Amino acid sequence: MKNYFLLTTFTLLFITKAFAQTDESRGMYFHKKTYTASTLPNFEKAKKELPAPIWDENPEWVELYWRAWEIAFSNLKSPDPNSPLVANWIDEGLSPQIFQWDTHFMAMFGRYAFHIFPFIESHDNFYARQHKDGMICRVINEADGADHHWGLGENYARTINPPLFSWAEIEYFKFSGDTTRLSQILRPIEKYIEWVEQHRKANDTEHQLYWSNGQASGMDNTPRDMGRPSPNGDIHSSTSPMGWVDMSSQIKMCYDNLAEMCKILGDASKAARYTKRSETLARRINHYMWNDSTGLYHDVDVDSKQTPWITTAAFWPILANIASPEQVKRMTHAIQDKNLFWRRLPLPSLAANQPHYDKCGCYWRGGVWAPTTYMTVKGLEKYGHEALAEVIARKNMQTMHKVFQSTGTIWELYSPDMYMPATDATGIHMVKPNFVGWSGLIPISMFIENIIGIRTDGSANRINWRSNSPKRHGIQNLRFGNITTTLIREGDTLDIQSNAPYTLEINGIEHDIKEGNNQIQL
Repeated sequence: MKNYFLLTTFTLLFITKAFAQTDESRGMYFHKKTYTASTLPNFEKAKKELPAPIWDENPEWVELYWRAWEIAFSNLKSPDPNSPLVANWIDEGLSPQIFQWDTHFMAMFGRYAFHIFPFIESHDNFYARQHKDGMICRVINEADGADHHWGLGENYARTINPPLFSWAEIEYFKFSGDTTRLSQILRPIEKYIEWVEQHRKANDTEHQLYWSNGQASGMDNTPRDMGRPSPNGDIHSSTSPMGWVDMSSQIKMCYDNLAEMCKILGDASKAARYTKRSETLARRINHYMWNDSTGLYHDVDVDSKQTPWITTAAFWPILANIASPEQVKRMTHAIQDKNLFWRRLPLPSLAANQPHYDKCGCYWRGGVWAPTTYMTVKGLEKYGHEALAEVIARKNMQTMHKVFQSTGTIWELYSPDMYMPATDATGIHMVKPNFVGWSGLIPISMFIENIIGIRTDGSANRINWRSNSPKRHGIQNLRFGNITTTLIREGDTLDIQSNAPYTLEINGIEHDIKEGNNQIQL
């Protein structure tokens, strides 16, 4: 009997795995069908090719930068033999699954090593496991590429993640300038957003916005699921008909990004259609979600009434270019309000004046997360609030480094009020250590972009440098597009080396950088 059971189990596993590999309906919109073996890079060998920051103001931060890369490279993985996965990937280091929105944010700091490891191709495993109807599961198994429902069954309400493929892809393009990839990933993203339109739009409501929940949004234990209290104290809203600020803003971003991709690929007509959808959605978000009293955006319930919860989700309309300059100015007041988001470590996921706020973090009930902080900072940049973005970046770097000194590692998220890792959703246990899933955004991306102040555009052969440190600072061996450059400022002297010409804008003044050695007096 035992042998029969084992044989039967083996047979079922074999059949299941074989089906997973041969199911031609999976990944039908993506060009890549098989895995081409390649060697994973080693950190010690790759280090000499990585950008090397110079920051004499606080050289210990550079140590944290390198530790983040070291952990990131230790999380590079290849598909198992006979797996339907089609690409190497960077793992979040949490479990034997690949998480969708972790992958989006890891691609953001992975841009700085695109010439060493194609971090963006981590997305390819999701495109290759896309369903015929366009749905892409939020989590897939590393071993067999199967959708992983995390013990929730076939509940699609909980099995997608924020639709950020297009954002990650377009931002990566600005580094690499690779139009070929845009043409390959456009169709999978279009089909995905079609699925979202069919299944995540609250069509039976007045607001006609997009709904989510804790797990699907990534904000697992957020109190936002509770909706709006009714007069008798009960919760007045079910989950699905709600309009969520982040989900609705992310859809708007997706249409903007798709429009940009289509323009780059020469399809002006399709780009115009996506732009029109974006503009229509932006108007609905501003109409139903903006609250002039709080100066923030709020979720809305089935009756199109705003819910009271104040979370970092309120800042997605900044990144999505939905808010007006005046609205963004109002939101900066909330960001800098100590009773809301300006804690020892900004920006807590739940505002400090809210019920359920936990100074220890308790996951999304106060914990400070790199992805939502990065999202907010990138939004502030767009509206010219560079100084505030820099202060937020510095505070996060400082806290992360202090905790690194005391614990020796980088954590999944941090306490808003104490120099310590946050607690998990139980409020008891510390969160995941050695975590450079998205926590690498702070010591890599925000360190380079908002503290050192260097932002690149490989598609336009251009660098914008907001340089304001009084001490020697810059970066060596920075790669963008086909250009490798070193920029070092000491006092009023700027020394630049480059293998090709490009345009440098430093503190608002443009300079033509030539191949070879350049020196500029500021």
